Amino acid sequence: MKLRVGTRRSKLALAQAGEVRALLEGMGFEAELVPIVTSGDRGVAASSDPAGVKGLFVAEIVEALRRGDVDLAVHSAKDLPSEDPDDVTVGAVPHRAAPFDVLVTRTGDELPAGAVVGTSSLRRRAQLLRFHPELRVEALRGNVDTRLAKLEEGRADGIVVAAAGLARLGIAPPFAAPIPLEEMVPAPGQGALAVQVRERDDPVAEIVRRLDHRRSRLAFEAERAVVKRLRGGCALPLGAYAELRDDGVRLLAVVIRPDGSDLVWAQAEASTPELVAVEVGDLLVAGGAGEILADVRGAGEEP
Repeated sequence: MKLRVGTRRSKLALAQAGEVRALLEGMGFEAELVPIVTSGDRGVAASSDPAGVKGLFVAEIVEALRRGDVDLAVHSAKDLPSEDPDDVTVGAVPHRAAPFDVLVTRTGDELPAGAVVGTSSLRRRAQLLRFHPELRVEALRGNVDTRLAKLEEGRADGIVVAAAGLARLGIAPPFAAPIPLEEMVPAPGQGALAVQVRERDDPVAEIVRRLDHRRSRLAFEAERAVVKRLRGGCALPLGAYAELRDDGVRLLAVVIRPDGSDLVWAQAEASTPELVAVEVGDLLVAGGAGEILADVRGAGEEP
């Protein structure tokens, strides 16, 4: 049985799908990658609501899965909307890579006041401005290779990227420093892969289920559930990080204004991802997170 694996065409997406292919082949199944161009890859604009960005990188792949053009689909978990589309489900979350962000610089020296840090993420920009107001944060778009090239060209003094993306591409910049969790809460699902299958495709679902990693799955479900509770999205200034503990799932989440001026955070532990997401979500809303997110949506902030 040959399994067709749907994926975006980007270098990072192909590397991620290649991880899943290797796992499948390790279990004795033949697998081939089927690259698909998405609206996001073509540069189609999202709606004025930043939460709308999520669908740009997954919609065409989901439709190919529904049509039967592919047997499963691999996504970066942080790109997924907070709810599964009809007839499609996340069949597995393989072992999660490091979910944290890193600061890459040209020299490794501490950045002086006024140094420019490049990022196109509202979440990263907001947290940088909150904890390092002496820095200038400017938009810097492109894939990992492009952003690293712009750094070397002097377009910025530093850039913030996901540790998992560097690792999956086999890139090891000489000056890359992990950003502490207390200064940079990652995007929900960052570092995790989501393997989608058709709900009624039992033979494929059974194969894919064997790729599921319990700790990674529970963390993914908790982070995704708090996004749903807050009606958030991957382009909003919302960070979440969950991990499995002895007594349940611990979840930390933050919502912050893009200029770093207001930050609401909450942390809790509960027996299931759903329960901890409810508790953290309610704490965030009580602290004013809903107003911050509503203001960002109303302003049509660019991701």
